[in-house]
Amino acid sequence: MKQGFFTLTENTRIARDVYRMRLAGDTSAVTAPGQFVNIRLDGRFLRRPISVCDKEGDTLTLIYKVVGQGTAQMAEMRPGERLDLLTGLGNGYDLSRAGARPLLAGGGAGVPPLYLLARELSAAGREVTAILGFASAADVFYEKEFSALGVRVLLCTADGSRGRGGFVTDALEEAGDYTYFYTCGPEPMLRALFSASRGSGEFSFEERMGCGFGACMGCTCRTVAGPKRICREGPVLKKEEILWR
Repeated sequence: MKQGFFTLTENTRIARDVYRMRLAGDTSAVTAPGQFVNIRLDGRFLRRPISVCDKEGDTLTLIYKVVGQGTAQMAEMRPGERLDLLTGLGNGYDLSRAGARPLLAGGGAGVPPLYLLARELSAAGREVTAILGFASAADVFYEKEFSALGVRVLLCTADGSRGRGGFVTDALEEAGDYTYFYTCGPEPMLRALFSASRGSGEFSFEERMGCGFGACMGCTCRTVAGPKRICREGPVLKKEEILWR
C-alpha cells in the first residue's frame, strides 16, 4: 500500500451514470490486475474504493458508477484537481494460471478490472474471450476497447437491447472451451457463474469497506481456509476456497 497525491486529467461520462477518471501520479504500488485504490473525498469520513481499470506509466484509469453521494461528488470533479489516494490495495488476479485460452466475465461495474487483465493476457499471447454483461444498451461501455486488444468479446444485455439478450451465464456455451476463468461483478452473478462455470477460476468480490487495508476487519468473509478480508486477502478469491453465505 502506498499513499500519494494524484492530479485529475480526465473525468468523462462514458455510459449511463458511468464515468472514466484518469489520474497522473506514482503508480508503482499497482502491481497486478484486480487491485484497487481508496480515494479520499472532502467532507467524507470513509474513502471510496475503486478498482483499477488500467495503468500505463504514471497514469491510472478508474471507471466508476454513480451510486451514492460519494461517487456523485467524484462525478463533479474537474481536471487539475488533486486527489489523495491509497494505491496497491488488495490481491489481484494470478495470470500464471490462465492457460492458453482464458475466459473473462464481467457484469456492470465489475467490467473495469478485467480490462487491465485482458491487456496483460493478450500481450502474453493468450487467446482471450471476454463476456461483458450490462442491464441495457445505455449501460454498455468498453466493448470497443476490449476488442482493440484482440479480445473476442461476447456482449450481453439483460433486456436484449444490445448484443445477446440475457445474462453472462447465457453466453458461456458460445464462449466455448476455456482453460481458466476470471470474473468480477455483483454477488448474484458470481453465484450463478460459480455453478455454471467449468474447472477452476478466480472471483473478484465487491464489498463495503471501512479502511480498505485490513485493519478494521469490516469486510471479512468465510472461506474454506478460515476468515479472509476482502480488502486484504481479496478481493480476488480462487473458486476452490469460496464459501457462500
